[in-house]
Amino acid sequence: MKGRMPLERGSQTEIRVRYAECDPMGVVHHSNYPIWFEAARSTFCRERGIDYAQMERDGYAMPVLELHCRFIKPAYYEDLVVVRTWPIECRRSLLRMGYEVWRGEELLTEAETLQMLIERASGKPRRFSEALYERFMSPKIV
Repeated sequence: MKGRMPLERGSQTEIRVRYAECDPMGVVHHSNYPIWFEAARSTFCRERGIDYAQMERDGYAMPVLELHCRFIKPAYYEDLVVVRTWPIECRRSLLRMGYEVWRGEELLTEAETLQMLIERASGKPRRFSEALYERFMSPKIV
């Protein structure tokens, strides 16, 4: 993982752990973390004026190519966790995002995703426009 979130470029999303997200041991099942990361990416994009739904209507998508996750401590039912999200790298057609899941002052999880901007019709990679690059790499604007 690529270190801590740069505060000026990051985003934070609060999530209350639901009962349905826990396994029989009362621990959040690992399959829920990618869902939390997607919710956090959506918050990150909205805060920068990036309308992902409009990107899709315009014929583009950003599928996740890689997901790396390190579980440090478990989260439990009714915990209030904060998912911190930030851009690590944006180049050509690739976007690497970092994530941390916190419960108060405890770091629970670290993760990264790698996504690619593609044209939906062909599935071919498309280079980020300068404007989109600037939005991903800039502080919040909204």
